[in-house]
Amino acid sequence: MLTLMDNRKETDFRTPLHIRITGNFTEGYAEILTAEALEFLRELHIRFNPRRLSLLKARDERQTRIDNGELPDFLPETKYIRECKWTIEPLPKDLQDRRVEITGPVERKMVINALNSGAKMFMADFEDSNTPSWDNNIQGHINLRDAINRTITFQNEKGKKYQLNPSPSGRDASTVATLLVRPRGWHLNEKHITFQGEEMSGSLCDFGLYFFHNYKQLINNGTAPYFYLPKIESHLEARLWNDIFVFAQRYVGIPTKTIKATVLIETILATFELDEILYELREHSAGLNCGRWDYIFSYIKKLRNLGADYVLPDRSKVTMASPFMSNYAQLVVKTCHKRYAPAIGGMAAFIPIKSDAAANAVAMEKVRQDKIREVTIGHDGTWVAHPGLVSLAMDIFNEKMPTPNQITRQRDDFDCTAEQLLEAPKDSITEGGLRHNINVGILYIESWLRGNGAAAIYNLMEDAATAEISRTQVWQWIKNQSKLDDGRTVTVALYRQFLPEELEKIKAYVGEDAYKNGKFEQAVALFDDLVRSEDFIDFLTLPAYEMID
Repeated sequence: MLTLMDNRKETDFRTPLHIRITGNFTEGYAEILTAEALEFLRELHIRFNPRRLSLLKARDERQTRIDNGELPDFLPETKYIRECKWTIEPLPKDLQDRRVEITGPVERKMVINALNSGAKMFMADFEDSNTPSWDNNIQGHINLRDAINRTITFQNEKGKKYQLNPSPSGRDASTVATLLVRPRGWHLNEKHITFQGEEMSGSLCDFGLYFFHNYKQLINNGTAPYFYLPKIESHLEARLWNDIFVFAQRYVGIPTKTIKATVLIETILATFELDEILYELREHSAGLNCGRWDYIFSYIKKLRNLGADYVLPDRSKVTMASPFMSNYAQLVVKTCHKRYAPAIGGMAAFIPIKSDAAANAVAMEKVRQDKIREVTIGHDGTWVAHPGLVSLAMDIFNEKMPTPNQITRQRDDFDCTAEQLLEAPKDSITEGGLRHNINVGILYIESWLRGNGAAAIYNLMEDAATAEISRTQVWQWIKNQSKLDDGRTVTVALYRQFLPEELEKIKAYVGEDAYKNGKFEQAVALFDDLVRSEDFIDFLTLPAYEMID
């Protein structure tokens, strides 16, 4: 245990391990940032951070080739992996039925409500639905530790108390969802922890602290450390994760294959390496997930400089029925089932609308149709963002998938080409679509800067991925001088014309006090920089991270 010299709010704490910690450092945080845990982080950093940085450089090099006209395609050098027979390792019992998964940030009340929601799985998120402030992240580790130990409680300002559903046995996890954790993507650093002056990887910090503190209790509970891996763009990035898992298990002395991880297929490039990603993680794989919102963002981002053929219409018109989205989802199912791996469907962003029964009925019907489509094409489970949607999704999967999964259902009836995986929907860009992107993009960024990465906006649960679509579309439409359906060209001038009008709508939506006391000035400035920048900024969270503590 590190010795806390005092209880200062702001610290600059140097350990004997050449690790420097800045930010809040309370007694509770000291239970997470122990000398032993920091030594584990140091080992992860020394062994794996150089490869991480090399892979990030490879992303930039790949982008340059795409900009020069090299379209994504299946890799000839790994054709043998796609064509030979192999499967992932058998799944542990508590990962065999994943028909409904709920996701959300690692905030204390959310953790309790999600585990109690009736969903089969809960993905606790350090990434897109979590503003990665120092306090959010370290408190998140405390929350997950307490949940695993079944000691977690929460009391709100009105005195209402929250706790986990009672369990008749210390090893009986049937009353709560199985826990999976999503660390930050490879591109994000943890600026509050440095080793010899170099910022550590957010991915390695999130993984390392969670794994190190909880693997023993998880195994004692009859489960294990399970993860979701975000933003992967290649099988080499999956290989890095696999090597980290092997090292971590050996470091603490537990069997290899104990860790299991589901990879989010949320980049257009990963779709061309599905077999290879599963192969690299085959001893630790728990399948693939269709991260649909990030996937749309990735499509725009990666193909952004290839002209009008790859410009997408209004965000609301890019659905799972769009050619590139439908083909990708079915290819994920086909590939997973060929390798006896689960294929998990995407997020239902709708949330219950308590104030309007008619609007709620429309929203719930859209969710219902979405989940019917997923189970029909062969998905083994799906995602929801709100506890109020768990039973709706569960009823659909129970009816149409009475077995724990449908992995044995092979999709030999489906095939698609590289061209079909890139086929954009043909539809219009409207003034309403442009205005909506401006409005929602600013609202979300402001929420994120206040520390809330999961924001209910206009009856949808928005996270960083949906905000990325909003700002990226505006950037792409301006760059390509795209035409609205009324013939006007999308220009910086048109965007600047709409901006003050949308800010007035935002002010009316959130209220005068919330607007005045919020972080809207910073949010508007950041959004403006993002959409008017000559060079595309890869992730809005990179500059935004420098604006938070």
